Amino acid sequence: MDQSVLAIWVFLCLIGGLFLNLSPVAGNAEGDALNSLKTNLADPNSVLQSWDPTLVNPCTWFHVTCNNENSVTRVDLGNANLSGQLVPQLGQLQKLQYLELYSNNISGRIPNELGNLTELVSLDLYLNNLNGPIPASLGKLQKLRFLRLNNNSLTGGIPMSLTTIAALQVLDLSNNDLTGPVPVNGSFSLFTPISFANNQLEVPPASPPPPLPSTPSSSSSVGNSATGAIAGGVAAGAALLFAAPAIFLAWWRRRQPQDHFFDVPAEEDPEVHLGQLKRFSLRELQVASDNFSNRNILGRGGFGKVYKGRLADGSLVAVKRLKEERTQGGELQFQTEVEMISMAVHRNLLRLRGFCMTPTERVLVYPYMENGSVASRLRERAESEPPLDWPKRKRIALGSARGLAYLHDHCDPKIIHRDVKAANILLDEEFEAVVGDFGLAKLMDYKDTHVTTAVRGTIGHIAPEYLSTGKSSEKTDVFGYGVTLLELITGQRAFDLARLANDDDVMLLDWVKGLLKDKKYETLVDADLQDNYNEEEVEQLIQVALLCTQSTPTERPKMSEVVRMLEGDGLAERWEEWQKEEMFRQDFNHVHHPHADWIIADSSSNIRPDELSGPR
Repeated sequence: MDQSVLAIWVFLCLIGGLFLNLSPVAGNAEGDALNSLKTNLADPNSVLQSWDPTLVNPCTWFHVTCNNENSVTRVDLGNANLSGQLVPQLGQLQKLQYLELYSNNISGRIPNELGNLTELVSLDLYLNNLNGPIPASLGKLQKLRFLRLNNNSLTGGIPMSLTTIAALQVLDLSNNDLTGPVPVNGSFSLFTPISFANNQLEVPPASPPPPLPSTPSSSSSVGNSATGAIAGGVAAGAALLFAAPAIFLAWWRRRQPQDHFFDVPAEEDPEVHLGQLKRFSLRELQVASDNFSNRNILGRGGFGKVYKGRLADGSLVAVKRLKEERTQGGELQFQTEVEMISMAVHRNLLRLRGFCMTPTERVLVYPYMENGSVASRLRERAESEPPLDWPKRKRIALGSARGLAYLHDHCDPKIIHRDVKAANILLDEEFEAVVGDFGLAKLMDYKDTHVTTAVRGTIGHIAPEYLSTGKSSEKTDVFGYGVTLLELITGQRAFDLARLANDDDVMLLDWVKGLLKDKKYETLVDADLQDNYNEEEVEQLIQVALLCTQSTPTERPKMSEVVRMLEGDGLAERWEEWQKEEMFRQDFNHVHHPHADWIIADSSSNIRPDELSGPR
């Protein structure tokens, strides 16, 4: 080979090698930052096992979400039993929108570098052991909507820079060791004491009353007094002359029977706020919904009707007019519960925008969801609308699971939905799942394991123990979620008498189990998908659904475990364990029922009430 050609070839190899060595550094910047976090955390449950620093980027790691440009937008490590400290390298995740590290054992200080995450929408560090001050640099996060630092050991004052975050909707700094004054300016002007409870903060004093008008000085001249007396006498005489007919009319009306009307000033005050929750006047909602016109009905349910409305500012809302009977003196309880419900804020929960309360009406106001519910998209869509494709259905499954897990594990008191179904999972403009109607569920104290009330729910979604005993727990929601997964996969209703025409089970769960028993998988998947789905992923979702719908509530996973399984963590092990138990049950049934075929407990199986007292 010619020496000049050889030299050029060597030079090109060196340049190529240099670029090969440099390019991974740029691609791994975010991976390096997350790997620094991993090395600083103790991970007893191996949640971070998939975080491989040798990969080009971290987008294939569990609990990490990226956008189309392979930039990290979400880190979900809530309730993962992690301990250790946060690292300043987190500030390098320039496109990060959600940092979820709640309910762990993380200690140390909150890094100042988190103020560099200018795209951050939600910062959830609550229920940890963090100490030190709240960084003033967080005031640079102008897109931040959710800031929850409650239940730590944070000290010092509340940085005034936080009041400049105009987008802030939810703030929780409760249960820390914060001191100093509570700011009342900027975005903080609408937050209630709940956001700052159980600290050593100085509550701002009530606004002083307006000054009274000054009285005339007693040193007025005698001449002025005389002039005033004459003028006053003339005015009094004129007033008496004109008042005589009114006095007579009042005397006459007192002799007549009267109807008593009571004005409710608060109803007409639309500016009353609870945190970011607005209190609407009834007249305002009547105008918005065209006096609750039937033309504007979006849906009907056990709690009442939902109307589409347009407020005076042009924004669209969904107005839920409750039909529960009113009891005298229940206004304060209703308002208190509404405020507690409004504190449950998560991307996958329907945000309560406001409410209306009068002696005869209870109305809740929500944002309008343009894409309707999952049920309407599966079974009532117009021909011009495309069906839900498989990637959207997977996202809906994961998003709704995250929303329910938040209700169960991160609300105090916990919220049990009691009517989880496709009709109560709404879709926002990006087809992200938003769990609705949870605000109408019974609020449970975290010390309770169950609550006994009238059974609420929808046939086909009701867990057997709830139906037979009236006792609900978070495991009844898990059952309803499992049936909802089957709705997503099959496109069918949870209870459908039309299936009787084909001698099939009316209950979707029993119908699916029958098809699995006969290995008719192709009949199971929604025909609208037209074979455009991943068979392995369908099988995984079916496995999760069957684990969620076991007849014994203690054997069902928690919703936080369901989230992890949907993210690819632990499903294989849980499914293998379940299959071993099923084989044992089959062997047992064949010994005691020699003529029985493969026996699967159906959705109507009853269990003993005492089985509900086990761990949740």
